[in-house]
Amino acid sequence: MATPGTALPESATGAPAPAPAHRDGNVLRWLTAYTASLVGDSVYFVALGWSAQKAAGPTEVGLVMAAGALPRALLMLGGGVVADRFDPRRVILASDTLRCLLILTVAACIALTAPALWLLVTVALVFGAVDALFIPAVGALPPRITSSDQLARIAGMRSLAMRLSQITGPPIGGLAMGLGGAATTFTVAGLLFAVSLPLLLTIRIRPIDAGGTEERQKPGTAWQDLRDGLRYIRRHRLLGPLVVTGAICELGLAGTLNVGMVLLNAERGWGASGYGLIVSGFGVGAASSAALLAVAGWLPRAGLVLVGTLLVGSAGAATIALVPTLWMAVVLAAVIGLDAGICGSLNNTLVQTAAAPAYLGRVTSVVSLTMVGLAPLSYPVVGAAIGAWGAAPVFIGCGVFGSLGVAIALASDAVRRAELPRRQPDMAA
Repeated sequence: MATPGTALPESATGAPAPAPAHRDGNVLRWLTAYTASLVGDSVYFVALGWSAQKAAGPTEVGLVMAAGALPRALLMLGGGVVADRFDPRRVILASDTLRCLLILTVAACIALTAPALWLLVTVALVFGAVDALFIPAVGALPPRITSSDQLARIAGMRSLAMRLSQITGPPIGGLAMGLGGAATTFTVAGLLFAVSLPLLLTIRIRPIDAGGTEERQKPGTAWQDLRDGLRYIRRHRLLGPLVVTGAICELGLAGTLNVGMVLLNAERGWGASGYGLIVSGFGVGAASSAALLAVAGWLPRAGLVLVGTLLVGSAGAATIALVPTLWMAVVLAAVIGLDAGICGSLNNTLVQTAAAPAYLGRVTSVVSLTMVGLAPLSYPVVGAAIGAWGAAPVFIGCGVFGSLGVAIALASDAVRRAELPRRQPDMAA
């Protein structure tokens, strides 16, 4: 078995090393399909929110928008089992096909009649359940389409795709809503999911290593597979600390960066434009880190860089409520975004290179659950705490809590010594 964080030479398997990810047609087809799917997600949420606003009041709008989170969180671990039992590409194909058919059916229903609250809640619930299959499969696919030394570059490319979808999706949805209403907007979202399907069909899947501890386990029941995956994470020297570190950071920082930033902006009287500048600053920092990894493809001493960026990001999140001016908050938000992007991408890449392929879907599902299931639990707590004590002490407290992840990472020798796989010069394309 390869040491966690290292790659078996491609020549050891007799197969030539694939081209660098940014010049690999197989990866680029996957990235295009993934980007189309992400933009479709953004357009769908615009359509869902505006349809709910037309059908009901503010409380019901919140119910519709939150409905998808429940099945997504409850079924996420099961989605990891499915991704490990079946080809991740097939799971993604099935998920996008279901989403396409679901959204186009809703578009047809809304074109014939006014959007009903029950219909929108049902759509959100089904969409969230399908997402529980889609997300772990997406995390399990990159090691199947390129070599391990390209996973950091793919992590950067994925992050850029996410930023692109966040920038382009809402305007596309708003334009479609203005031109043709909710039915047209749902149709656009469905067609974007449809665009991903032929691209996914052309992706070539690399065989996984069938030897040693990476041998695919004989399937038992779904429950047995899930317990086996959780036990694998707990016993792994590198994966266990990485998962715990990521969970603590999400719980500590997600609430302040999402809910807290809105309340901080209101407390300081910076207005809607001020909030927009802060969010833009964070986005610029995160996009810069994604571009760095996409171009460089490798960073030295990955474990220590992860710890360092996590520490700086936590310190920035703790102190942003103390800065006196808007421009300082924007600059600090950009620094936080840069550090968060590097830290998150390194964590994701180390997880993908360390996990045995037979377990990668389940590992991804656990990591994803901390973001879509656990992190939102902090939102009402952060909001209530800021209402009671103000922004500054809550931001400081959350930053300190998030920095506990630094202590856990530093306590792990496997994390401190973790390195990204690096392509050998004679293998470069």
